[in-house]
Amino acid sequence: MTPQHEYHCNVLIIGSGAAGLSLALQLAEHVKVLVLSKGPLREGSTLYAQGGIAAVFDENDSIASHVNDTLIAGAGLCNETAVQYTAEHARQAMQWLIDQGVPFDQYKDIDGSLKYHLTREGGHSHRRILHAADATGKAVQITLVDQVKQHPNIQILENYNAIDLINGSKLGLDPQRCYGAYVWNKTQAKVETIKAHFVALATGGASKVYLYTSNPDVASGDGIAMAWRAGCRIANMEFNQFHPTSLYHPDAPNFLITEALRGEGAYLRRPDGSRFMPEFDERAELAPRDIVARAIDYEMKRLGANCVYLDISHQPKDFIIEHFPTIYAKCLSVGIDISRQPIPVVPAAHYTCGGVVTNLNGQTDLSNLYAIGEVAYTGLHGANRMASNSLLECVVFAQAAAKHILSQRDVCSRYADIAPWDESRVSNSDEEIVITHNWHELRLFMWDYVGIVRTNKRLERALHRVELLQSEIQDYYSNFRLSHNLLELRNLVQVAELIIRCAMARKESRGLHYNLDYPELLSNAEPTLLTPQPAQ
Repeated sequence: MTPQHEYHCNVLIIGSGAAGLSLALQLAEHVKVLVLSKGPLREGSTLYAQGGIAAVFDENDSIASHVNDTLIAGAGLCNETAVQYTAEHARQAMQWLIDQGVPFDQYKDIDGSLKYHLTREGGHSHRRILHAADATGKAVQITLVDQVKQHPNIQILENYNAIDLINGSKLGLDPQRCYGAYVWNKTQAKVETIKAHFVALATGGASKVYLYTSNPDVASGDGIAMAWRAGCRIANMEFNQFHPTSLYHPDAPNFLITEALRGEGAYLRRPDGSRFMPEFDERAELAPRDIVARAIDYEMKRLGANCVYLDISHQPKDFIIEHFPTIYAKCLSVGIDISRQPIPVVPAAHYTCGGVVTNLNGQTDLSNLYAIGEVAYTGLHGANRMASNSLLECVVFAQAAAKHILSQRDVCSRYADIAPWDESRVSNSDEEIVITHNWHELRLFMWDYVGIVRTNKRLERALHRVELLQSEIQDYYSNFRLSHNLLELRNLVQVAELIIRCAMARKESRGLHYNLDYPELLSNAEPTLLTPQPAQ
C-alpha cells in the first residue's frame, strides 16, 4: 500500500462556507481546528448568496413577527422551538458578523446617525433583511476567509473531498462516535486520513442532483450522503426549494436573480407582458418561493414558453444600479439592460430544506458529529425555506455548535487507530464515460420525475432508475481508483434515493412538495424521517 499522510486535530470541519468558517473562528481561540475545503476556500454557495440575512433591527419589527412569518412560510412543518431559537439569536449572530467586518449597507438617518439599510423579501411582513448591496454572501465569505487565514489555530486544506466518515463500528469502538474521515487529496490524487475528537459537517446542500440549479458545482450533497452511510437519520429531503428566478440565457447559465428584486417592486410577466402572480396569490410577487415557482412552472407549461420575465424597468435607473449592481452588470454583459427591459427567468433547484437530523446544538445521532447550515435539518425551514433565513441559520447554529463542542472538550478521547485506505485491489479505470453518462442521466430524470411537480408514477420510475444506477456505481467504486467525479456521483446518487424515498412517503402536497396524486394537505403535519440500517 502507498504511504499516506495523516492529520490530527481537535475539530475537523468539512466545508468552508458561512457555517464552517463561522464555526472555525468561534472554536479556534480554544482548540486546534482543521477546515477541509472541497475547492478554493472562497468557493461555495455562500459566495453566490445575493439577497441578505434576516434579523430584527427595526423598532417596528419583532421577534414574534419573524417567528410567525417563518412558520407561515414553512407550511405547518417547522419545529417551533428551532424557529424561536433562531429568531431570538438572529441579532446576536448578525452583530458577530458585523464585528468580523462584514460591510452591511448603511444609510444616514435624518438625525445624522448611521443605520443599517433593511430590505424586505417574500414571506416577510417587515423590512428585516440586512444586506451588502446584492452580493451579501460574497461579502460574508470574503470577510470570514480573511479572518480564518490569519488565525494560527486554523489549518486549511483546499481542494480536498471528504470520502467517508469513520465511525466506531468500523474500528471495533463506540459505534455512536465519529473518529475522523478519509479524504481525497485532489491535487495529488491520493487518499489521506484525518483523525479528530469532533467532526462537523458544513458541506451545504444537494441541488446539483437536478439538471438546472443556481448552486455552484460543489453542492453535491456530500455531507448528507456521508452522514447517512455513517448511521445518521435524514429528514425532509422531499423539500427542495426551486428558486423562481434564475437567468434564462445560454451565456449565463444558472445565474440567480435575487428575490430582493421582487421585494423592491419587480413584476413577473408572461411573454405577452401581462402579470400573472395576482391570479395565484393575494401577495402576488411577494408570495413565498414555492408558490411563485409553481406559478411560473404552470404558466411555462400552459403556454409552451421557455421562460417568463421579471420586470423592474419601471424603477429609476439609478435606484436599480445602486441596489442591484451585480445583477445589472451581469445582465448587461449578455445584452440585457434591466433598467429598460425585462429579465428572462426560469426556476432552478436552489436550496435543500431537509438534511441530517440535529438538535439545537447541531448534534447528529453520533455524539461527537455535528451538522450545521444547509446540510442539516434543524426544523427551522419546515416545508419551505423563507428568504434570507439560510445564512442566518449558518451563523446561529455555528455559535450553538461551538459552545457545545467547547463544553465537551475535556472528555475528548485519544485519537483512534485507523487503518490506512486500502487500494491494493483496485485498478485505474479507462471508462470515465460511465461516470459522465450516469451523471447526466441522474440529473435529467431527477428534473423530469422529482422536480417542482411530482406524481406517484414519476417517483416510482425515478426510484427504479436510481437503484440501477446505485448498483452500477457501487460496482465501479469497488473496482477502480477514486476520482473527484466518482466521489460526487456516488454521493449524488445516494442523495437522490433519499429525496425520492422521502417524496414517496409524503401522501399530501405541502410547501415545496407537490404531488398531483395527493393534492390536498393532511390534517397532521409530520416531518419525514428516514433511519439507516446500522453501519456495518
